[in-house]
Amino acid sequence: MAPFFGFAIAVLAGVAPTASAVTFTIPSQAHTGNYKYAPVDPAPVGVSFEFFAFPSYFTNVTATTTCLSNWRALTGVWPPIRIGGTTQDRAQYDAQTSAYVVYTVANAADAPASLTFGSSFMTLAAKYGGSVVVGLNRGKNNIQNTISAAKSAVAAMSNLLAIELGNEPEYYPNNGQPIAAGSWSPAIDAASQNNWAISVGSALGKQTIIQAGNSNDSPPRWGAAELIATQNATVKQYIHDYAHHNYPGGTITSLMSHSGISNNLHVFDADVAATLKEGKQYVFGETNSVSGGGAAAVSPSFGAALWTMDYVVRATYSNISRTYFHHGTVGNCQYCFWGRYSMGAPYYGAYAATAFMANAASITALDAGTSNYAAYVTFDSAGAPLRALLYNSDYYSGSGTRSSQPFVLGGLTGSSVGAKRLTGDSATARVDQGGKVTFGGQTFTNGNCDISGTETFETLTVSGGQATVSLSASEALVVYLK
Repeated sequence: MAPFFGFAIAVLAGVAPTASAVTFTIPSQAHTGNYKYAPVDPAPVGVSFEFFAFPSYFTNVTATTTCLSNWRALTGVWPPIRIGGTTQDRAQYDAQTSAYVVYTVANAADAPASLTFGSSFMTLAAKYGGSVVVGLNRGKNNIQNTISAAKSAVAAMSNLLAIELGNEPEYYPNNGQPIAAGSWSPAIDAASQNNWAISVGSALGKQTIIQAGNSNDSPPRWGAAELIATQNATVKQYIHDYAHHNYPGGTITSLMSHSGISNNLHVFDADVAATLKEGKQYVFGETNSVSGGGAAAVSPSFGAALWTMDYVVRATYSNISRTYFHHGTVGNCQYCFWGRYSMGAPYYGAYAATAFMANAASITALDAGTSNYAAYVTFDSAGAPLRALLYNSDYYSGSGTRSSQPFVLGGLTGSSVGAKRLTGDSATARVDQGGKVTFGGQTFTNGNCDISGTETFETLTVSGGQATVSLSASEALVVYLK
C-alpha cells in the first residue's frame, strides 16, 4: 500500500466548498520517495477466450483481430491471450478430426456439455502474433489424452507461453468430474496438480511450461501460497507461473469504487508474495466483472469500463503481471469487450489502461487506495515519468447534477502537459444500447472495432510545477508527461 506522501487536501479558490482538491506529486525518478514500485509487463492487459468459443472469435468475429491490434499499436506487441475456461475440462483431444472443435448444442447461446478438438485448433492458435496460454483437461482424469493435446500444442505453437492443467478445480465435485470422485480438497488437488505437472512436463521434455493454480475461490484456500507449500524442486522446475481467477461482482457502484478495487486486490497479496519468492510471475489467468458471463445490469456499463481500467492498473501495481479478461459464448456474453455486431463499453477502459501503461518499465500508485480518487504514474526504462492516470470513481447515475472533483498534479516540468479523457454519458451508459463513451474524443466502431473520430488532447497549464484539472464523477484522465 502506498503511503500518504504526495497526497494532500487543499481548497481551491472559486471551487464549490464541497469540492476540495486532491493533490498528488509525481516522483522525479522511479524507485525514489516513499512509494512502492512494480514492474510493468510489455503487455499487461490480456484476453481469455472460453475454450470452445476460441475458434469462433478468430474466424467468425471481425472485431477480434482489430480490437487486439489496437492495443498492439499502443504497446508494440500483441496482447497475451489465454484459451480455456469451464469447457476445457469438457474437451477431449481427437487427432483424427480436421475440425477446430466438434460439439452440438440445443441453443447457440449455450456452452457444450462435451466436445472434441483437433490439431487444427492448435494451428489456429499458432497464427496469433502474441503469446498464448492453452488450458487443457484434467477433470476427465485422462492424462494420456491431455499429453497428446499438449504435444500437439508444442509441435504447432511457437507462441505457446504455458499450458494449464484444469480449470477451477474446486468446482470439480459439483461438476461431476471423474478426477474428483470420492474425496476432494485443496490438498488432494495440489497432489494431483503436481503429479500432472511432472507427467506432462516430462512427456513434453520441457521445463517452465505449466501455468499452475487456476482456482477461483478467494485465497488463502485454493490459493498459490497453499499450492506452493506442497511442491518440491521436481515439480517447480515445470512451473512457468501461478494463476488465479477473480470475479468481484456487485453493483456498478461497488464494482467501480477505487477503494473497493484496492481492497479486492489485497486479498491476493500473500499469494503474490509467495509466488515472487519462488522467482515466478503471478497472473490473473481469468477474470472479469461478474461470473457466469456477466450481469446485464452491471457488466456492459461504462462503470464496468472504469473498473476494467482501474482494476488492471492496480493489479499491475500489485505485482500481478498479466490480467486476462474472459470472453465467453459469442452472442451471450454481457462482459465481453466486443462481439459480432457491437462494442462493449469495457473495451474503452481496457484501451485507456493499455495506453497508460504502454512501453512503461515500472509503475507506482500515489494514493493509498482508501478513497474514491486514484492517481498512478508509469516510468520509462530510464526511470523518467512517462504518464499519469487520474480517476474519479464517484458514481454518476445519469440523472441530476454530475459532481466534479479537482485534482492537483505536482512535480511537473515545462509549461503544459497534454491529456486524454475517458468519459461517458453516465456510469450506466452502454455503447451497445446507444450510450456515448469516448477516450480522447474517439470511439470504436460497432462490428469491426475501427477507431473513429479525431484524437483530442486537453492542454493542462503548468504553473509552479503544478497543474489543476477537474474530473467529473465517473471519469478518468491519462496525462502524457513526455
